[in-house]
Amino acid sequence: MQKIIGTDLEDEITRRAFAAYFRTDGTDQPTAATSGVEKHGGKHYAVLRNRNGVLACYRVRNDGKLKRLVRLPEEIK
Repeated sequence: MQKIIGTDLEDEITRRAFAAYFRTDGTDQPTAATSGVEKHGGKHYAVLRNRNGVLACYRVRNDGKLKRLVRLPEEIK
């Protein structure tokens, strides 16, 4: 996975996505090696995955906040 917006910032966003996932309904364990920040269509997404596929996807808003998506973008499925 290619680093999109800088290692430190991506790590922070990924850490916040993990925290949000477990705060809500996270029962399956995401894998750090396959989870991270991706860029599609000019937007950044924090995607949490494990061996079964995508567990959660958060869009990184312009103000840095994460918004969990109900429907995944086609590029992430």
